[in-house]
Amino acid sequence: MSKKPSCGLPVVIVTGSSGLIGSATVRFFAGKGFQVVGIDNDMRRYFFGDAASTADMTDELIGAIADFAHYGIDIRDLSTLESIFKRYGGRLQALVHTAAQPSHDWAASEPFTDFEVNAGGTLNLLELTRKYAPEAVFIFTSTNKVYGDRPNALPFAETATRWELPREHPYYDGIDEMMSIDQSTHSLFGVSKMAADILVQEYGRYFGMQTVCFRGGCLTGPQHTGVLQHGFLAYLMKCCVSGNEYTVFGYKGKQVRDNLHSHDLASAFWHFYQQPRSGEVYNIGGGRGNSCSVLEAIGLCEKIAGKKMKWQYSDKNRAGDHIWYISGLNKFKTHYPDWQMAYSLEKILIEIYQYHKDPAD
Repeated sequence: MSKKPSCGLPVVIVTGSSGLIGSATVRFFAGKGFQVVGIDNDMRRYFFGDAASTADMTDELIGAIADFAHYGIDIRDLSTLESIFKRYGGRLQALVHTAAQPSHDWAASEPFTDFEVNAGGTLNLLELTRKYAPEAVFIFTSTNKVYGDRPNALPFAETATRWELPREHPYYDGIDEMMSIDQSTHSLFGVSKMAADILVQEYGRYFGMQTVCFRGGCLTGPQHTGVLQHGFLAYLMKCCVSGNEYTVFGYKGKQVRDNLHSHDLASAFWHFYQQPRSGEVYNIGGGRGNSCSVLEAIGLCEKIAGKKMKWQYSDKNRAGDHIWYISGLNKFKTHYPDWQMAYSLEKILIEIYQYHKDPAD
C-alpha cells in the first residue's frame, strides 16, 4: 500500500486505477475533494507485455496526489479485497470499476482468465459493496461489445472512406441502448463483459443499489498504453510517430468508431455520481462528431504528425468486430444535460501526438 489513509474525506475506490480511464478518474475525483483508493496490480503487463505496463502511472499518481492510496490487489482475490472494504466501507461514497481484460483476441487465448477477471472480479466488487457500503454509487465501465456483431446487420453503404448509414436511419446519430444483445457473435471478451454488465444491472434492480453500466465506444487519450490487440487510436498514432507498421484488419479499413477522451468519460461518471439512478445503462462515446474510420484516422494522424505512416492490410477481420459503431448519446444527455465533451477528435489526436513525439522535434 502507498501512503497512509486520510481521515474524514469521502472515499471513492477506483479499480484499474493506473489504466487510461482509471487514472483519469483518480485525478478527477481527487480534484473534487475525495480520498481515492486505487486498486491495480498491473495485469496489463501480463496481458500485453512490458510495453503495456501501468507501473509508471502508478508511481506518477502516488507522487502527484496527496489523498491517493494504492493497493496492488487482484480483483479476483475476494479475501484481500474484503480487507479494503472493511477499512474504507464507512466512508465509501462511490466505486468506479474500470479494471478489466480488455482485448477480443487475448480473451480467446485464456478464456478462464478473461471470464474470472471481467465477470468474477465484478461480482466480488458488487457483493462487497452491497455488504459494506450499500448506499455507495457503483459505476461500471462496460463496452459496446455487449451488442456483439448485431450492429453489422444495419444497412450500411460504402463510401470512399467509410461505411455509413443513410441519414434517415434511426441510428444515424448513434446506436441506442435498446439494441438487442442476443443471437450475435460477441467474442469471448464481449461475453465476459456482458455477464458483468448484467450483474451490475441486477444488483441495481434486485437489491436496489445505485448502479450504472457505461457501454463505452473507443475510449482514448494520451495516457493510453495502446497495443496491437487494444487501444486503436492511441496505438495508431504511436505507430505513426515511431515509424512502426500498423495492420488494418478487414472491412477495407472503412470500419467506423466513435472516440471519447478519458477526461470526458470521468466527467460523465461525476455527473452520474451527483444524481445516481438504479440499474441504469448508457451507451457512451464520442458520438457522430468524434467518429472516424480507420482510413480517416490514418489520414488525420499523417496530417498532425506531418509524415506518412507505414501500414498494411489484412483481409481477415477480428471475430465479432463492428463494421460501424457510433454511440447514441441521447439518453445520457437527456438525463444529464450539463455534461459536455471538452475534446474533439482532432484535439484528442493532437494530444496523443504531443505525448508520443520526440521532444527534439
